[in-house]
Amino acid sequence: MADEYQDQATNKGQSDVAEAPAEPLKKTKLPNLKPSTKMEEEEILPAPVAPAKEEVKDEGMPIFALRTTANKEDQVMDFISSNAAKKGLGVYAVVRPHGMRGYIFIEAVTKAEAEQAAANIPYARGILPQPLRFKDMEHLLEQVKVEANIQKDDIAEIISGPFKREKCKVTRVDRSKEEVVVELLEAAVPIPITLKFDAIKVIRREGDEARAETSEEKEEEEE
Repeated sequence: MADEYQDQATNKGQSDVAEAPAEPLKKTKLPNLKPSTKMEEEEILPAPVAPAKEEVKDEGMPIFALRTTANKEDQVMDFISSNAAKKGLGVYAVVRPHGMRGYIFIEAVTKAEAEQAAANIPYARGILPQPLRFKDMEHLLEQVKVEANIQKDDIAEIISGPFKREKCKVTRVDRSKEEVVVELLEAAVPIPITLKFDAIKVIRREGDEARAETSEEKEEEEE
């Protein structure tokens, strides 16, 4: 009987456990999170772009015009080139435009450098105050191809190179290459030298000599 009572109690306990209602899950209310107002209002802007720098054209060194005594331009150029080299001045070029008399042009870092190069130079008469740029004198330096009036047997003066100011006689003319072959008049042994057309200046022509001799003979006959 005791065993029966014990079984009933055990069954009752199991029934009570099974039938006990489960407690409802507690719901935790999450806080109402709002996005940051600052983040909402902030706009995403592109990265700032540096303003483009204005393109500056390199116009080169300033060029200064130097007045010279007429027909002494070549000598002044030689003196200035030598003077600038000895003093180590910032002179980059000395130019004499073809056909322009009384002026040469000095390309230098500053006007002071150009003035030092021209200081105490014979036949130099002063630098003009206003500097020039290459574009201002470009038209003076443009090469215009002109048919050279050079003939065989012409007497010429060499105006550039190591034989500058030497008198010579033209022995051959090559117009396709724009070259002449000359012989120095004062050389003990005639040596042929090839030069460009623009390296010589014709000072006398064979026909001119013949005409001069004929006119002299006529004058003697009249006397």
